[in-house]
Order: sequence, then structure tokens, then C-alpha cells
Amino acid sequence: MEHESAEQGWSWPKEALQEVLRFLEYMRVEKGASPHTLAAYERNFRLFAEWMGERFETWQSCTAEVFRAWLYEAMQQQLKPASIRQRFASLRSLYAYLMRREGMSSNPLADVTLPRARAGLPVHLSLRQMEELLSLPLRTPVDKKSPEWLPYRDAAILELFYSCGIRLSELVSLNADALMHGEDCVRVVGKGRKVRLVPVGEYAREAVLRYLERAVPDPDGPLFLSRLGRRMTGRSVQLMLDKYLRCSDIPFHISPHKLRHTFATHLLDAGADLRSVQELLGHSSLSTTQIYTHVTKTRMQQVYRQSHPRAGDLDEE
Repeated sequence: MEHESAEQGWSWPKEALQEVLRFLEYMRVEKGASPHTLAAYERNFRLFAEWMGERFETWQSCTAEVFRAWLYEAMQQQLKPASIRQRFASLRSLYAYLMRREGMSSNPLADVTLPRARAGLPVHLSLRQMEELLSLPLRTPVDKKSPEWLPYRDAAILELFYSCGIRLSELVSLNADALMHGEDCVRVVGKGRKVRLVPVGEYAREAVLRYLERAVPDPDGPLFLSRLGRRMTGRSVQLMLDKYLRCSDIPFHISPHKLRHTFATHLLDAGADLRSVQELLGHSSLSTTQIYTHVTKTRMQQVYRQSHPRAGDLDEE
């Protein structure tokens, strides 16, 4: 009954394996899912299949009781609710595909209740911290073996992150013509290969132009070059950011995604409406953007307690 796929290295029932492979191809081709998303789906399917072992026959034969048992074991292992929900989100997507495209009659996950995810507040930089970080590339000593344009590249990257709130994957995929003719928008290819135009502030635009004048990348090639003249990877951008963090007074670790959080939080603090921030971030759902309202609400409460003459603890009177 087991089927060994040499290509995938999966030992699964043949029918279940073929359904998963068709689903992954559907997500890649029709939905434009990223390699990262596809790898997460594959990992979660493997986890479930390994847990099922020889009991696994077909997706149709899996019942709500089976999934509740898997859920119970994950909770016994004290996995975070967000991790559990991510596992089941992959399976829900698979079953939605099987019902819509492969004629499956029922979805066993419809009757499985998952633990609520505890919404953590996004970590972000203060305005002072962000300004310090932005200033570092052009005032940090440069290795003599480095190209002279390197600090200008780093300054442009940080300015674009803060000015546009783009994702790391979106930044490294930018080509040299993304900011065409010095215009005030950058063309970004986001999740699901959706294209959006994101406004670019004056500081970021000038930083990119200064870098382009020095590096002169191929107009049809990548915007941000590595030392070897190739397209930068996400890993190399993180290493660059780590280098400047070590030179700063910022007391916590920062990833490119936290710069995206900083962009969104500072906009909302300054009075931007949630719908506009949603469009700028490229979120398909407003609910994804709403986590930032918790940050601004917390800050608003702090300002109120510190500023209003009758906001203090009445017990102090």
C-alpha cells in the first residue's frame, strides 16, 4: 500500500501523495505561492503523515477524531498556538482544494476547534532608534577591500525598508529599473506575484539615486548588488543589518520584518488610516493590518496616563 516517491523522498499511499503533489503544483502555478510557503505546506504534510504512520490510507479516510488526536498531542508537547494553527492552516488549504477540484465530499477539519492564537505586539523601533540606524552606513568605517559604493547601497536598503515598508523578499527581487526615471514610486512584486506601486519618500529616493550613480548596475539586472556583483540574498541583507546593529545603541535584535513593523506603526502614530496602511503593506486582508492598532492603542494609553492631569491612580490622592 505504501508508495515510495524517489523524486520527493516520501513514503506515502500513492493516492494521497499524488493529491498533495497536485495541490502543491496548483498553489505554485495558479496561486503564485512562494517557495517559502510551499516548503511550509510540505513540512506540515510530512509531520502529519509521519504521525499517522501505517494508519494513513487516504485523505478521505482521515476523520475529525484523527485530527483532534493530532491536535491533542501537539498541545501536550506545549507547542505554541500559532505553530499549531499554522500546521492546520496547511491542511485546511489542502482539503479546500480537494473539495473544490477533486470532488471530495466533506471536510473533516470543519469540526475541529483550534486553540486561539495569542496576538503578540509587533516589535518596532522608536523614531530616534530608526534615525540612528539610517545614519550608520555613511558614518561606519568601511573595509578597504569593499567597493566604494557599498555604504551607499546599505543606506539605500535601510531607507527603502523604512520609506516603503516592503518585505525582505520584495526588496531583494527589485531590479535596477524599479525606481524608473527618479519617480516617487517603486514597483514591487509581492505575495502571489501581485504587483503594487509603493510611494517612495524623498530621503529614500535620493539614497537610491546616490547608490545607482556609484554602483551603476545593469538596468535589466538586480538593483542591490553583492560585493561580487550578484543579486543580494535575504541572508546577506540580514547580515548587513546585524553589522550596523552592533554599532548602534538599539538594545534588541532587529530583522528586516521589524523595519516593516516600524514603517506601519509610525504611519499609524502620525494619523494614517488603516486602509491606506493595508494597501501600502500589500496585505490582502485588513485583519492582518489590524495588529498594528494594538500598538498604537497601547502607546495612546501611555500618553494619556502621562499627560492627563486626572489620569493617575486615585489611591495616590
